[in-house]
Amino acid sequence: MKDLRLEKLAENLLTYSCELKEGESILIEQRGEDSQPLVKELVKKAYKLGAKPFVNIVNHELLRLAIENSNQEQFEQLAQYSVNQMKDMDAYIAIASYSNLSELSNVNSTQMNLYQKYYIDPVHMKERVNNTKWCILVYPNNSLAQKNNSSLEEFEDFYFNVCCFDYEKMSRKMDNLVELMSRTDKVRIVGPQTDISFSIKDIPVVKACGRRNIPDGEVYTAPVKNSVNGVISYNVPSKHNGCIIENIKLSVKEGRIIEATANDNEKINKFLDIDEGARYFGEFAIGLHPYITKPMVDTLFDEKICGSFHLTPGCCYNKASNGNISIEHWDLICIQTPEYGGGEIWFDDILIRKDGRFVLPELECLNPENLK
Repeated sequence: MKDLRLEKLAENLLTYSCELKEGESILIEQRGEDSQPLVKELVKKAYKLGAKPFVNIVNHELLRLAIENSNQEQFEQLAQYSVNQMKDMDAYIAIASYSNLSELSNVNSTQMNLYQKYYIDPVHMKERVNNTKWCILVYPNNSLAQKNNSSLEEFEDFYFNVCCFDYEKMSRKMDNLVELMSRTDKVRIVGPQTDISFSIKDIPVVKACGRRNIPDGEVYTAPVKNSVNGVISYNVPSKHNGCIIENIKLSVKEGRIIEATANDNEKINKFLDIDEGARYFGEFAIGLHPYITKPMVDTLFDEKICGSFHLTPGCCYNKASNGNISIEHWDLICIQTPEYGGGEIWFDDILIRKDGRFVLPELECLNPENLK
């Protein structure tokens, strides 16, 4: 029996997230075999819309071999091919369903940096992000279910509940927060081992409501580049370049991360030393999704946890630019609900969220019970 939830998700991805039109070209990237049912549904529906679907299939094991053995010249050659392909596309959807989530964990950091700098940055950060209508998501499989400490069936129910959410409704309820952030100068965040302040004055504010990520649910901007001062501790582990980094604590002065510690001090500092911009911040965002309440070490889900925020080292987005340029964009997340230690967010010396719940009347519509 066909899963109608799959049909609905494919329809939402094409018509809402990517706003795919007749005659447009879309690149669908299948990363792992388990996502094939959704890829097939996307291809069929794209044809019905009169669009032109193209499919790339990425094998994670072969990708690891390529990253381990390629040199700069080969990465640049591959990037040239991929950039030209991306330039021919109006839209892009990538679906990840890796059977081994740690496949890249032992790749040499020098090789990962080459891959990121000479392939990922030109293809995705510069071309795809800025010049296509795009959406990124994962697909439920046993690997993800195990990471979420659930059966596959239970995880599928959670997944479709989260991904087929009414994002248009969420979008309307985000407007008050967007308006408040747009007229805010100073932000202060306090919590366990955290007291950090920065300005967001005159930086555009963007609501993320199912157009670029599924699941989605955040409002983001960027700190004024040199305005960040203080210390911040993140309580959500982060999977980055195949490695699990946790217990992250950053000390910041005049925008720059001057000290970084974690469970692996050497690796976190290598990530932050990839270029000058990686030690500055490119994004500040508030997570809002009412059905995502705990981390699963997957950024696409974790950065939308209700009651969370992320303050991101690395490149800013063009839509909310603070001028910081880097090949890095590392979403590090902190949850401020009581079970994770609580915390407060202040805008211009006014408390707007305490222990993960909005306290201003005009923002109470964004508390989970009012978004469901």
